[in-house]
Amino acid sequence: MIEIGSYEEWNEISKEQPQLLLFVKTDHCSVCEGLYPQVDTLAADYPFPFYRVNVAQVPEMAGQLSLFTAPVVLLYDEGKELARFARFVPMEQLTRRMQELAERGERHD
Repeated sequence: MIEIGSYEEWNEISKEQPQLLLFVKTDHCSVCEGLYPQVDTLAADYPFPFYRVNVAQVPEMAGQLSLFTAPVVLLYDEGKELARFARFVPMEQLTRRMQELAERGERHD
């Protein structure tokens, strides 16, 4: 996953990438630490990039994206939020939505 270091960087990425996954974590979050490797291993199976941000280091991301807990996994298509999974992420549902996103991308090509 590619680390996002500022809200400005996020704005550029979200404008440039037609589709993406954003993994949001924070410091001292055991759920974040447990979920991250599971989500990260999926990156090789999908054609869109995966990004990660630590909202303890980039707090304006939490406000701008209305994030009230961590972890959060967000899927974006054409700059719009397609799906949001927060705190306890059901991997089966996440992978189903990721597959939908990949199929949307194939239709855009």
